[in-house]
Amino acid sequence: MIGRIHSLETMGAVDGPGLRFVAFMQGCPMRCEFCHNPDTWDPAAEVQFEWTPEELLDEVRKYKSFIKKGGVTLGGGEPLVQAPFVRKFFRLCHEKGIHTALDTSGAVATDEAFSVLDFTDLVLLDVKTADDSLHKSYTGLTRKNNQLWLDTILARGTRTWIRHVVVPERTYSEERLSGLAKLLLPYLPVIDRIEMLPYHTMGKMKYASLGIAYPLGDLPDLRQDEIDHAREFMRSLLPGVTVQ
Repeated sequence: MIGRIHSLETMGAVDGPGLRFVAFMQGCPMRCEFCHNPDTWDPAAEVQFEWTPEELLDEVRKYKSFIKKGGVTLGGGEPLVQAPFVRKFFRLCHEKGIHTALDTSGAVATDEAFSVLDFTDLVLLDVKTADDSLHKSYTGLTRKNNQLWLDTILARGTRTWIRHVVVPERTYSEERLSGLAKLLLPYLPVIDRIEMLPYHTMGKMKYASLGIAYPLGDLPDLRQDEIDHAREFMRSLLPGVTVQ
């Protein structure tokens, strides 16, 4: 079994608790307008590493002293495009006492994908928008599979961080933020935090290098005062929930 790995971050500080070894898996079925990693979309594209789960674990163990209070995170792309690899790798991590986090859009909702939760300590679930009328044009897919992931993590009691990118003219409005809060309310028993992430344009150069038109054109970065307002507004709707 070979995993196709786009890139590594050996001491990540933002993809789960503590310092973490982060592997970004190749391939993604979504085409989010705000995506800053279009080079991870094509599952057959050239990658930095093609490793077995055992080989990836060998690499992780070189950093075990640094990540002992953190763990490993698999992101992408969409890691569940390679669900059998992810499941086996996470099982090996559990055998070594290493905390596992899955950073997923929930775009892949198969039995094979859900079985990854058997060895997942934390899910970082991206919720692109709660608005069904926006979701498909905004991401390329309907919201159905993301909803199935919310239902499944609640049923299984899997600890979860929600991630939501706040984009001007798309999701930065009190109406859409209210819709997000309403969507998440039933799932608060398993949600440990909500991360509100400001849209930025740092990925535009990648689109140019790949010959792909940038979907959001000249849309500016979300300003600091705007992300501050979005976070405070979400806190007002979901009091007691950690919003960052």
